[in-house]
Amino acid sequence: MRQTDYGKRSLELHQHLKGKIEVRPKLAIHSKDDLALAYTPGVAAPCEAIAEDPSRARTLTIRGNSVAIVTDGSAVLGLGNIGPLAALPVMEGKALLFKEYADIDAWPICLATQDTEAIIETVTHLAPSFGGINLEDISAPRCFEIEARLQELGIPVFHDDQHGTAIVTLAGLINATKITHRRFSDLKVVINGAGAAGIAIARMLACQGFPEDACTPVQEIIVCDTKGTIHRGRRDLTPIKKFLLAFTNPRDIRGSVHDALQGADVFIGVSVGHILTEEDIRRMAPRPIIFALANPVPEILPEIALKAGAAVVGTGRSDFPNQVNNVLAFPGIFRGALDAGAPRITGRMMLAAAHALAAVITNPSPERILPDPLNREVVPRVAAATREAAEKEFLVQKL
Repeated sequence: MRQTDYGKRSLELHQHLKGKIEVRPKLAIHSKDDLALAYTPGVAAPCEAIAEDPSRARTLTIRGNSVAIVTDGSAVLGLGNIGPLAALPVMEGKALLFKEYADIDAWPICLATQDTEAIIETVTHLAPSFGGINLEDISAPRCFEIEARLQELGIPVFHDDQHGTAIVTLAGLINATKITHRRFSDLKVVINGAGAAGIAIARMLACQGFPEDACTPVQEIIVCDTKGTIHRGRRDLTPIKKFLLAFTNPRDIRGSVHDALQGADVFIGVSVGHILTEEDIRRMAPRPIIFALANPVPEILPEIALKAGAAVVGTGRSDFPNQVNNVLAFPGIFRGALDAGAPRITGRMMLAAAHALAAVITNPSPERILPDPLNREVVPRVAAATREAAEKEFLVQKL
C-alpha cells in the first residue's frame, strides 16, 4: 500500500475518532456510598496516608502505572519542527501503544515552549502526577541536556528517540552477527546521522556510559553527519559531536559516508533516504549488515542492498522484513521499571532489555532478526528482564 493511501485513511480515522485515547473510570458510581468512597469524605484517608508516607502514592493512586509523554514538537518523525499542537497525534499514538502493549496509562503532554530551562522546570513541576516520563520528539542537542538534568526526579525518565532506537538496533545487530558468523567485538560500524538516535546508538555500541561487565564494545565506529565523517580536523563540531570523538573514528577517517564504508561490516542509517548505492554496499566487507532506518524512505531499499551482496537488511518500515520499531522496546522497559519501582532507567536495564528482545528470536534468519511489532510475547520478556536488572542494581545501591 502506498504511503499516500495510509495518509488518507489515517486522516479519515482521526476525523472519525476525534483522538485515539480516552479516560475511563475504574469504578462505577451507583450510590451515595460509592461517591463517598471515591470522593469526599472517604478520599481524605488516602490523602492523609500519602502526606505521611509519599511512597504510598504508588499504590493508592494512578502514579504507579502512569507515564507522561512529553514533547515540544521540535523533531517529530520525519516532519521536523512542526510544533506541539501538530505533534499531538503522534503523542496520542504513543499513549495508545503504552496501554495496548503494556497496560500503562499514558498522557500526551505537548509543551508550548522549546526553551530548555522551561521544559526542565515544567516537567519537574509535573512529575508528582506520574510514575515515569517519556521524552519524545525533542530535537538534538537539547534533548541530551533535558534528559540528563531530569534524572534526579526519582522516577524513570527516558528519551525514546535516543534509547529506544538504540536498544532495538542492538537487539537486531546481535542476531545479525549470528547469521553472518561475526564476532560482535570485531565489528566495524558506520553510522550515518549524528542526531539523537545516531549518537545514542554509537554510545551503546561503544559501551560509553554502560556497565563494563554487561557490555561488549565493537571494534570501530565511524559517525557521519551531513558534512561527512566526524573527525579530529573539523572545526565546526558541536560539543556533543566533539564528545563522540572520544570513542569513535580511531583512525581519523576523513571524507564522505561513502569513503567511510570501505571495509565496514555494518551500516546504520538514521538520516535521509536514497543516499547509498549498490557500489557503496560492494565496497563494504563481504556480506555486510545494513540497517537503513530513515523513514519513510530508507537510505537504500532492501532489494537493492541485497542484490549488491548484503546478508541482512533492516529498515524502519513495517512493509519490509526486520522492522526496527521502538514499540519493541519502550512499553516493556517502562513496564519493568514501574513494576520494580526504579528511580531511573540505567544502562544495565537497557542492555538487559536489548538482550531479552534479541532472545525472542530463537533461530534468526536474514528475514527475521527481530520480532514482529505485533508479537505479544515481546513486552512480558522485555519487562521481566528490565525489572530483574533494576531490582538487582538498586538493591546493591541500597546496601
